[in-house]
Amino acid sequence: MKRKNWKQLMMLFTLTAAVGMVAAGCGNNNTASGSNAGNSANPDGAAGAEAVTVTLGLLPSIDAIPFIIAHEQGFDKEHNVNLDIQTFKSAKDRDVAFQAGKVDGISADLVAISIYNEAGLDVKITSTTTGEFDLLTGNDDIQDVKDLKGKTVILSKNTSTQYTVAMMLKQAGLTEADVTVSEVPQIPTRLELLKNQKADAAVLPEPFVTMGQTSGLRVLSSTHTAGVNPFVFAFPQTVIDAKPQAIRDMYAAYDAAVDYMKSHDQSEYIDLIIKEVGYPETLKDQITVPAYEPAVQVDVKEVEAAFAWARETGLLTKDIAPEDVISDVQFGK
Repeated sequence: MKRKNWKQLMMLFTLTAAVGMVAAGCGNNNTASGSNAGNSANPDGAAGAEAVTVTLGLLPSIDAIPFIIAHEQGFDKEHNVNLDIQTFKSAKDRDVAFQAGKVDGISADLVAISIYNEAGLDVKITSTTTGEFDLLTGNDDIQDVKDLKGKTVILSKNTSTQYTVAMMLKQAGLTEADVTVSEVPQIPTRLELLKNQKADAAVLPEPFVTMGQTSGLRVLSSTHTAGVNPFVFAFPQTVIDAKPQAIRDMYAAYDAAVDYMKSHDQSEYIDLIIKEVGYPETLKDQITVPAYEPAVQVDVKEVEAAFAWARETGLLTKDIAPEDVISDVQFGK
C-alpha cells in the first residue's frame, strides 16, 4: 500500500473517529501464534505442500470465535493452512498493522470498506462474519425505538454503529435528525454513561451487551432483529492474488470450526470465548454463543445500503459499486 494512500486513510479515520467496535486501548496480543506474522511473502500452497500462513487481524468480538477455534482445534492444519491470529484492542491498532503488512486479512465492516476504497486502497470483501450490535436503554420511558424521538443516543459517529442506528430509526419511522447523537468512541465509556443515566440509549457489541443486561439495561433492537449485517471479512487484492488457495483453506477451517460448535456442548469451549472476547468470568452461565453458520459471501443489497448511507454522510464520494469490492476467491461468480 502506498504511503500516500495510507495517510489519506488515516485522515479519514481521524475524521470518522475510526470504526469503534471494542474498548479503546493500544497494543495487541498474539493469541494464536503460528510462524512469522509477516509471512505474506510465502507462495500459495498446494495440497501436500507446507502449510501457508495467513495472518488475521481480529478484534476481540464474537465474529473472531470461529477463527480462534479453527486454530485451537487444529482445523487449520487439517486444511493445510496456518492461521496466525493477531488480536487488537482497537480498530486503529489493527489498521496500523494492516497497512504495515503485518496482517493479511481483517475483520471489518461495510462502512470501513467504503472508507478504505475511498482512500484508494483495493480492499475486497471475501465473506460475511457473525457479529452483532445492540441498541440498549435504561430509560423506562423508552419501550421501543420510536420512543427515541428527542432522546440522546451515544455511539461512534461515521462508523458502522451510526449506520446501524440510522437503519433502526428508519424502520421505526424516524430519521437521525429526530435524535441527539453523542459521540463516544470508547465502548466501556458508553456502557458506564448508560448505566449512570447520562444518556437515553447506546449502541454496544458483546460482551458489553450481556454486561449491560445484568445491570438492568434493556435491548431495544439489534442488527439481527433489524435485519442489518455490516460485518465482513476482507483482504487486500494483493494478498488475494498471492494466496488464493490459502484463503480457501482458511474458510474450510472456519466451516469446520462452525461444525465443531454445532456438535459440541458450549461448556467445552466457553472458557476460550471468555478469554478471547473478554466476558467477565462471573457471566459464564449467562453467555449465549451465537448460532454460527458456514461462511457465505456478503449480500449485494447490504453493500448497496451501507454505501448509500456512506454517500449521504459524505464518507464515500467515489463511484464504487458493490461488485468492485466483492472478491470471488472463495465464492465464485
